[in-house]
Amino acid sequence: MRDPRHFQIAALSTLLLYGIAILRFDVTALRALLILATALATQWIGARLTKQSFDPRSALISGLSLCLLLRSNAIGWLLAAAVIAVGSKFVIRIRGKHVFNPTNGAIVSLMLVTDRVWVSPGQWGNAAFFAFLIACLGALVVNRAERGDVTWAFIVFWSGLLIGRSLSLGEPLTIPLHRLENGALLLFTFFMISDPKTTPDRRIARILFAALVALGAYYVQFKLFRTNGLLWSLAAFSLLTPILDLVLPAKRYSWTQRNEPLAGGTPIMARAATAITLLFSLFFATNASAFCGFYVAKGDAKLFNKASQVVLVRDGDRTVMTMANDFKGDPKEFAVVIPVPTVLQRGQIRISDKALIDRIDAYSAPRLVEYFDPDPCNRVLYERNMQAVPAAAMKRDGARDERAKSLGVTIEAQYAVGEYDILILSAKQSGGLETWLRESGYTIPAGAGPVLASYIKQNLKFFVAKVNLKEQSRLGFRYLRPIQVAYESPKFMLPIRLGTVNAAGTQELFVYALTKRGRVETTNYRTVRLPSDVEVPLYVKDKFGDFYKAMFTRQVAKNEMAAVFLEYAWDMRWCDPCAADPLTPAELSGLGVFWAKQDSGSDAFITRLHVRYDRAHFPEDLVFQETGDQQNFQARYVMRHPWTGTGSCAEAKRYPMELRDRQEREAENLAELTGWKVTDIRKTMNLGEAQQEKKWWEW
Repeated sequence: MRDPRHFQIAALSTLLLYGIAILRFDVTALRALLILATALATQWIGARLTKQSFDPRSALISGLSLCLLLRSNAIGWLLAAAVIAVGSKFVIRIRGKHVFNPTNGAIVSLMLVTDRVWVSPGQWGNAAFFAFLIACLGALVVNRAERGDVTWAFIVFWSGLLIGRSLSLGEPLTIPLHRLENGALLLFTFFMISDPKTTPDRRIARILFAALVALGAYYVQFKLFRTNGLLWSLAAFSLLTPILDLVLPAKRYSWTQRNEPLAGGTPIMARAATAITLLFSLFFATNASAFCGFYVAKGDAKLFNKASQVVLVRDGDRTVMTMANDFKGDPKEFAVVIPVPTVLQRGQIRISDKALIDRIDAYSAPRLVEYFDPDPCNRVLYERNMQAVPAAAMKRDGARDERAKSLGVTIEAQYAVGEYDILILSAKQSGGLETWLRESGYTIPAGAGPVLASYIKQNLKFFVAKVNLKEQSRLGFRYLRPIQVAYESPKFMLPIRLGTVNAAGTQELFVYALTKRGRVETTNYRTVRLPSDVEVPLYVKDKFGDFYKAMFTRQVAKNEMAAVFLEYAWDMRWCDPCAADPLTPAELSGLGVFWAKQDSGSDAFITRLHVRYDRAHFPEDLVFQETGDQQNFQARYVMRHPWTGTGSCAEAKRYPMELRDRQEREAENLAELTGWKVTDIRKTMNLGEAQQEKKWWEW
């Protein structure tokens, strides 16, 4: 039992069960068994070919790690990953030692050759309990493996980089702490980088190795703006391990023999480091949950952004973003400030049609379907599609430019687009930008300064739009049309932090992402599917809007307002059932799908995400990634009309009792989804005395 692999297998198995049962990972028991079986079979074959004894423990660790991290719609790629992970230990060796961590090497190699596999770093969420659990299990493993030094060193270096970056940008410490509470980070730290067979043999070399991995991951994540920087960095710097072992030699690690003392020199110090880490993760854990930009009002008007809709079209580094809002008030008091990565040219800004956003909202909305029970003695199917309530139902003189310059504000460009006067600003410091906006007649919400400062330090520009009343009157529009911008940047995100500056309470955000490859998810928050395919009572048809809002509120509460919800994921070329007709190529083009083909349709995959957020629960901007997941999903709810005919067969005689049981289940389903009282639901359904026929133990 001195072999730490026993503890690691137990810990990874527990995490996998937790992920499947509690976090609802997209991993079935059968798929996990197939991956484990493939890993064990590869280990057996490798042992036979190399004339070694068969040891299943390392293969089990690799298989369990793949189940936890790697995702794909194709089981073949997952099985290939198991073969690569275990097989590489027999093939890729230098002086008898592994080069790559098996799981890390397999994942990175497959991500290099195909876009049909991906890793979801946000799947674990940021719950305090889970961070504590990971740290406990991980600390146990690294201490048993006597490689705690590389884990603690990586934690110190990575924490320092994240906290140092936020301090330099003027960001609140809730942002780096939110990043440190990520379950995927802790899994990597305690179970992957600490692999004693793939880390350097000498302690000082391991500390150097940890520092290099942290620096590489920081560069990938915050300079290249790519996801999974930890995995890419570990794979790259693993190539240095043989060199470090050559320059700084030490005794080779053995699973069952005592090696170097634990991190810190003594077991007491190592346990103290473990305790500090556990307390740190528990004490600073926050339930992490925010429209891109914030509204500023002229005079003393107070404007609040309550619900927003954003369409994101993404292919490679090219993004087209269309923003709609539910602004209600005098148009002369409207203005919007949005951080953008580059100076936009006139052609990169256009005014879109709100009807297009309404179309994509209707197409992807949660829906209700109806079925009619067939004659029990002899099935005719009828569906009625119900769509949810709609998601939410500058010219200046030369003196102005000189004043802006004196405040460190540069007017990079100015355009008149439709009914909007648009400025593209850059600034040297937030105080000058705030002063310029105030002197231009805008009221800046309290607390905007530090947020603006952090974006300025990231070299972002500011897109400022306000309504040209004369042009709006000439065009004849009574509402504010959506603004659409196109830009090229590796950043795939929404700067929602500014959206919470002047928000009164929580806000709603609907994101409709259109991509070529597959589903879009957030990488720094959990993406959770709404409950779907649940049978509900017939009367829900007449109050579907109330049902939908209550159900969503219930899901937000259950996930502690720390998740982004998936409501729809589908190939845009078809739907089943359809809440609205699929968008035409012309409509997709109007939303910014620049690869849309007018003649033969468009290869576009739509993802609908819905998030309720505030400053306390969503301290970070939303960061997205496009996955290779093309599995269809829709939030839909099923009504079944009872059969009303007559019949004398045995099935017809049993039908009334089966119907009462089903209606009781429908009442309980509705209560569970919405939080409504089940007694009120039963009364509305007119179940009445039928409930007296329940079995005595059910009471």
